[in-house]
Amino acid sequence: MIKVGLTGGIGSGKTFVSKIFKLLGAPVYNSDIEAKKLYTNNIIVKEKIISNFGSQIYFENGELNKQKLSEVIFSDKKSLQIINSIIHPAVKENFEMWLKTVKFPYIIKEAAILFESGAYKYVDKIILVTAPEHKRIERVIKRDNLDEKSVKERINNQLNQSELRKRSDFEIINDEKEMVLDQIIKIHNILMLKSK
Repeated sequence: MIKVGLTGGIGSGKTFVSKIFKLLGAPVYNSDIEAKKLYTNNIIVKEKIISNFGSQIYFENGELNKQKLSEVIFSDKKSLQIINSIIHPAVKENFEMWLKTVKFPYIIKEAAILFESGAYKYVDKIILVTAPEHKRIERVIKRDNLDEKSVKERINNQLNQSELRKRSDFEIINDEKEMVLDQIIKIHNILMLKSK
């Protein structure tokens, strides 16, 4: 089974692309969604976060206080490193357990921070989804109801597209001009052949 990392900057269209791979039969693991579940459902993760940042990181009902966590992460690089040292190993372990439950010639691991988290070391191929910056800003403003300044800050906190391009095996251009489906089917066919 070929393990394929799928990444791209905020607003590039990773989730849209992963949904098409799913329609083609490929099992998809969404690292961001699974990480969010682990914050609430994994007792060890929860205990480590509370011991480092206090119980106010969680609401009384046990749900994660995302706003409080964001304040901690974006205000202090050391806190971000601590959070990452807790959540990344838990996601890796969760991903390895998930792998045992799926059967297909290849799987997709969608991760916004595939390189930054070190997860790229555990995949065989990497697909990068790219889009022009103005399109990405437009999409995120619409999707997350953020202002342009906030979106640009998030973009500047991620690796840039040219750096990601150098480290990827495939690129899907999601600029609303190129046919995304054709690009995905081409990669799907290559992966199906390689897995034989």
